Amino acid sequence: MLEPHIVSRDEWLVERKAFLAEEKAFTRARDALSAKRRDLPWVKIDTPYVFDTPLGKESLSDLFDGRGQLIIYHFMMGPDWEQGCKSCSFWADNFNDIIVHLNHRDVSMIAVSSAPLTKIEEFRKRMDWNFKWVSSGGTTFNRDFNVSPNPGEKILYNFGTQEHDMDEMPGISVFAKGKKDAVYHTYSCYSRGLDMLNGAYNYLDLVPKGRDEDSPMGWLKHHDRY
Repeated sequence: MLEPHIVSRDEWLVERKAFLAEEKAFTRARDALSAKRRDLPWVKIDTPYVFDTPLGKESLSDLFDGRGQLIIYHFMMGPDWEQGCKSCSFWADNFNDIIVHLNHRDVSMIAVSSAPLTKIEEFRKRMDWNFKWVSSGGTTFNRDFNVSPNPGEKILYNFGTQEHDMDEMPGISVFAKGKKDAVYHTYSCYSRGLDMLNGAYNYLDLVPKGRDEDSPMGWLKHHDRY
């Protein structure tokens, strides 16, 4: 049960204006951090990754779909999983409908999992998503981007800040096209770095109860299972 601190409208306005100053400082700091992110150096991708897609075999370059920038969501769905991770599904519910807008800013966005394409397509249709989702099965793509260890292996996740031996972990990686159609890796984020990309969490952060979680996402279900 919430125990609110009740004040007059004038008292509330004083505190709200003081907090607004902090919010503005945070916004300016976030803008500066975003600028630094955009200025990070690029790494050329030389591995000839080939993905199973609804259009057949496609290279990493093909996944740009004619655009200059590509965002890949590393969706947790392993080769023997019957459904995708509920937390990754929560994120997908947040990005499914915005991709058309990203496309008009020279950005393609897709999901990649190590599960077979047939399982991916079955789950995608169940969830009524329309984003492109491809399989990296049979490639080293997931391992190279630090989201799927080899059997019995431990990965230093999130750039060495966390050790894990789970089958799959979430993340986002960004790529750009350079001269002569070369592909470059420009950015990746993992763990709490993904929080800013979940609109639902940002809305929950506005309300008095916040995320109201006894454990991170312990309450969460696939959207067709509530």
